[in-house]
Amino acid sequence: MNAARLLAKAFPVEEHHYTERDAILYALGLGIGLDPTDPRQLRYVYEQTEGGLQVLPTLAVTLAYPGHWARDPEFGLDWQNIVHVEQGLRLHNPIPPGGTVVAQTRITQVIDKGAGKGALIYSHRSISDKATGRSLADVSVVTLARGDGGQGGTTALPAPPHPLPGRAPDATMDFQTSPQASLIYRLSADLNPLHADPAVAARAGYARPLAHGLWTFGVAGHCVIEMACAGDPRRLASLACRFSGPAYAGDTIRVESWVDGIVASFRATVPARGAAVLSHGRADIHLD
Repeated sequence: MNAARLLAKAFPVEEHHYTERDAILYALGLGIGLDPTDPRQLRYVYEQTEGGLQVLPTLAVTLAYPGHWARDPEFGLDWQNIVHVEQGLRLHNPIPPGGTVVAQTRITQVIDKGAGKGALIYSHRSISDKATGRSLADVSVVTLARGDGGQGGTTALPAPPHPLPGRAPDATMDFQTSPQASLIYRLSADLNPLHADPAVAARAGYARPLAHGLWTFGVAGHCVIEMACAGDPRRLASLACRFSGPAYAGDTIRVESWVDGIVASFRATVPARGAAVLSHGRADIHLD
């Protein structure tokens, strides 16, 4: 791993044009619309609903994606041993139902955990509307390069995870997903065959294809909006969490939330398997 080259990398500006169809496809990929008669779901997947199409704020994580930069030989990374461990999203304005956005990605920090322990790579993507220049969102990603510890970078300690309250959750929402969800969601994002091909999943040691981590992030975001934002996506200011385990399309995902003022804490589990999938979640909420 060449930490200096990672930190100095000048990523090209990415431009991404999308339409209402892309926003609808993203929502369908999460599993929204499974009950097509539910108006709270229909507003995300049908453009002629009263008030117009609502856009899920987490759509932003799929916009102007910089590609699989970790595979670039100049970085010297063991890219096959890289794991997505944390995700963050901060919203500055509502995500439009369509348009053209531009984004700039940069590596902000490389923390070397030591030989045999890997390295944490922090990246940041700023997304803005091309036509107006208005800032829309900042997307932050932490990846663990498991095979690259002891090769450089800072030895700073990573920020502590967001603590969850010790009391019982203030609200709980069970979200039933579709067995086809990963096959739909991949059309909005990562085409990695691990999420679609049973043979590839089996070679990686899984019983069936894994759901995308960002799919689980989007499901949790939708549930947080319903529980902590009174169902209003415009009230979500930020969303961040750690990935703690795999989810599968078809799972019923339980999201538990705690609301303290403008902060909503959350976690996501799959009760049927006794599995945690997202942990240390935090959302910032606009009060009105």
